[in-house]
Amino acid sequence: MKSIRVEQAKGPFKLVDEKIVEPARGQVRIKVQACGVCHSDSITKDALFPGIAYPRSPGHEIAGVIDALGQDAVDWKVGDRVGVGWYGGNCFRCDPCRRGDFVTCKFLKIPGISYDGGYAAHVIAPVEALAHIPDTLRPEEAAPLMCAGVTTFNALRHSGAMPSDVVAIQGIGGLGHLGIQFAAKFGYDVIAIGRGDDKQALALKLGARRYIDTAAENAAAELTKEGGASVILATAPDGKAMGELIDGLAVGGRLVLVGAAVEPFAVSSMQLLLTHRSVVGWPSGTSRDSEDTLKFAAQTGVRAMIETFPIEQTEQAYQQMVTGKVRFRAVLTH
Repeated sequence: MKSIRVEQAKGPFKLVDEKIVEPARGQVRIKVQACGVCHSDSITKDALFPGIAYPRSPGHEIAGVIDALGQDAVDWKVGDRVGVGWYGGNCFRCDPCRRGDFVTCKFLKIPGISYDGGYAAHVIAPVEALAHIPDTLRPEEAAPLMCAGVTTFNALRHSGAMPSDVVAIQGIGGLGHLGIQFAAKFGYDVIAIGRGDDKQALALKLGARRYIDTAAENAAAELTKEGGASVILATAPDGKAMGELIDGLAVGGRLVLVGAAVEPFAVSSMQLLLTHRSVVGWPSGTSRDSEDTLKFAAQTGVRAMIETFPIEQTEQAYQQMVTGKVRFRAVLTH
């Protein structure tokens, strides 16, 4: 079968004939059916992390079927529908692992970075990285939920917000359009924040009660008129826009960051100190969290808005993701 590899740092995507290998102890081999194209795939494409071994197949939004079991791959069988996301295995020995916080493992394995990911026709993955995919989700529906989905779902359910609380979702892109749906299904009073009035209709359709256009309104001031947000989920990678939202939080409110912005933003101690406000980050989730995400999405109808591409069109899919021509999620199919 055909796979896509990056053979050197910043090299082109190359279509190759894959050599199929057998899984080792505690591993399974997955026949990949779909893989989401994520902005984080640029880590492999452009060698943004040190120590990436090339050649490497990117991709950490994987959906497929187990077609081979390694020794001691207990609780799994050939034919199981499984997904693998950003969390691709952990060491079980470092301090975070010993405390049960596997997704912050010091030696976290990431598909497509630590080992070949879902741009390949087959993926060898450790059993701890596997999440069951419900029968009602197609592979191309499940794939984006393994990163964009679990990131927003998990951050919101651990945010401290309660049903009927005002929860704002900043950004209506690959993460934000899922965040709005999850927040609405959780029973929050959802306010979407974006730039431009062209996003309003979609935001309301996805489940927001109100849309704030930052091109015409001050988002923090408008949230304050609503009594302040218990939680603001910041999904757009714009540090300045994130920082400007602090004053829109209610007393005890939390700004939860899931969008990866490189630039810093300013927050004064007075903005936080007198109101018990806080700023926190949330790093995706484990395979169990992904499984919860998939199950909840299957039950409630939350779906990513996707455009599919055959594996032979990986370059086109990647470039459209980078340039924003695919507004939400691009998914490669094998």
